[in-house]
Amino acid sequence: MNARLFPDLDAVNRVVSALDRDGHPVRAVTLSRSYATRAEDLWDAVTNGERIARWFLPVSGELEPGGRYQLEGNAGGVITACEPPSLLALTWEFGGDVSWVEVRVAKGGPGRVRLSLTHTQRLSGHWDRFGPGATGVGWEMGLIGLAIHVEQPGEPMPDESVFATAEGKAFIAGSSEAWGEAAVAGGADPETAQARARRTTAFYTGESA
Repeated sequence: MNARLFPDLDAVNRVVSALDRDGHPVRAVTLSRSYATRAEDLWDAVTNGERIARWFLPVSGELEPGGRYQLEGNAGGVITACEPPSLLALTWEFGGDVSWVEVRVAKGGPGRVRLSLTHTQRLSGHWDRFGPGATGVGWEMGLIGLAIHVEQPGEPMPDESVFATAEGKAFIAGSSEAWGEAAVAGGADPETAQARARRTTAFYTGESA
């Protein structure tokens, strides 16, 4: 596996939590990872529209509290909180569904900064089929670009084809399995969690579950 591109799976901490939001049951998918940079730089990388476009997707709108944003070809929503350089919260509106994303930036040891991302969503048929993996694996794939952007800014960004390689598929399968384990740790039935993890791998690799 390309260590520069695909991080060690153990470098990411994964947590799945069962919560209530506005009187409804929800599931929170949290992943955290440290980066070799400064807190101010990591914060700017995840809140500056020009920089977001370099490692994730082009974004438009009013990038300020209360403003609406739109990621090109993906989700849009409202920025509900922005407290530099530590907290960003927003709604994630896609395909007629609304969920919530919270990003926190904090010191992560000498010369490192930790980013924690929590994506909270209502229970649905999508959750029943894939569990936390569809969300968790998707964010892990997206955040690979962030690591390159802040730690190796001179390197070119990979395109989606890297996930079709043997190394990319192994990363997806490993991440899916790890999210299945996180689901079990959060109280899910082991057999159900494993089946959901297999479906998540198949969804992202295009191969049979």
